[in-house]
Amino acid sequence: MNEYLEIARKISSRHNTLSPESLQKLAELLTPVRLKKGEMLLNQGEILRYLVYVDSGLLRQFYYKKGKDVTEHFGCEGTLVMCIHSLFGEQPTELMIEAIEPTLVYNIDYKGLIGLMNNSDIALMYRLMLENGLKESQNKADSWRFETARERYDRFIRDYPQAARLASINDIASYLLMAPESLSRVRSGTL
Repeated sequence: MNEYLEIARKISSRHNTLSPESLQKLAELLTPVRLKKGEMLLNQGEILRYLVYVDSGLLRQFYYKKGKDVTEHFGCEGTLVMCIHSLFGEQPTELMIEAIEPTLVYNIDYKGLIGLMNNSDIALMYRLMLENGLKESQNKADSWRFETARERYDRFIRDYPQAARLASINDIASYLLMAPESLSRVRSGTL
């Protein structure tokens, strides 16, 4: 259980410091999952019932649009991954989650977490997790709307250095809403 307490500490330290009792309760909600490169954590049509904490490795969240693979999000070490509609609405998802490299995640049982909301420090941590996720989504949307291709790429390598090193050019290009050829020109400085 010490391993789970350490993971609970990592999760909470990004958002809020939990009391020892709350850390124990959070640790009890954790389930480790080891993924091989290319292995799916979530498939289209499934329901996500966990907040996913990436302890090591890298995840890619993606979907298909008109037969084309589109990367929506990268889950880097120390971050949370979720599919909002599926998790909150208990609905099958169109999104998929894949390991880009060998990855260790800890699934946080969502119903169990909601059951702990009468605990004020866990409720605060959860609120801060959601706020952080919303800010990240807004930053991404603003980047797509207002920044040039070069500015989007520079933001990406600053905000996601692990993904910039490990993800394929196709995955990065689709995340940045550009063709792989355009991304190559941005990287080379010709665009």
